[in-house]
Amino acid sequence: LMVLCFLLDLSVGQALYESGQVLSALWHPDAAPGIRVILWDIRLPVALSAWLVGASLAVAGVQMQTVLNNPQASPFTLGLSAAASFGAALGLVLGVGILPASAVAFMVPANAFLVSMATAVFIHRLSRRQGVSTELIVLLGTTLVFTFTALLEALQYVAPDQALSAVVFWTMGSLARSSWPKLAVIGGLLAVSWRLFARQAWALTALRLGEARATSLGISVAPLRLRSILLASLLASVCVSFVGSIGFIGLVGPHIARLLVGEDQRFLLPASALSGALLLSLASVVSKTLLPGQTLPIGIVTSLVGVPLFFVLILRKRRGI
Repeated sequence: LMVLCFLLDLSVGQALYESGQVLSALWHPDAAPGIRVILWDIRLPVALSAWLVGASLAVAGVQMQTVLNNPQASPFTLGLSAAASFGAALGLVLGVGILPASAVAFMVPANAFLVSMATAVFIHRLSRRQGVSTELIVLLGTTLVFTFTALLEALQYVAPDQALSAVVFWTMGSLARSSWPKLAVIGGLLAVSWRLFARQAWALTALRLGEARATSLGISVAPLRLRSILLASLLASVCVSFVGSIGFIGLVGPHIARLLVGEDQRFLLPASALSGALLLSLASVVSKTLLPGQTLPIGIVTSLVGVPLFFVLILRKRRGI
């Protein structure tokens, strides 16, 4: 299904190509220059970004759900997406950034990443205090969501029309911002995160049995939780800083994987990555075909697809299927 969606993502758009033309342009250097430019410079980065971002958000989501013991957790439960949106708005509206003027093209992603990671580090430092439970961490994240949303709305209120349009479009999420350097960063971080999560797969699986049971098995629960939260936050923050806010992938992808393979992290981790990649690749195809001649922001499509999927998953669990 992922390969099929990948080929469809390369084929559809303002110009439609058959699968044979796509494969020929990808593998044969003597193909028509026009289609090669469209595929290699525009569509291929978008299609690969759908795979990598979807997999990254789903992996981050499954670890958030595991360490917080909350099936409703996602990469954005702790306010990371809202923080990134506020950071991006600082650059778009006020021109605030830490990068020099020569790197203005990277100002918005850098702002989004720094504010998002600052939020993750703040939660990490607070979580190290004694007596802080997972419920308090989730409540803190919810508080941060409302705080950064209010700050973002304040910036939108004072922003001029052009900056306001840019902020609104950024918060909707778009894979059109993808490029080969960004793909390298996301892919490298996903590979490193995957290795670290895979090395502690047994401990994460045991954590699903409860903190008391995991502790009795010799697992240091608090350090494991903090490392996982920080690593998942880093993974989600990089994705959000590059493509904007894309919801529901990190929430629905892990639940689909659990229905297929269960709770064992050895199988749940790759299944979540594949589910997230498939969902975002499918959403990318839908975003380019729903309205002829237009590409909808990917964040809108994932929410429209994710809501009914989440309802179906809830109903299936209630019926015990």
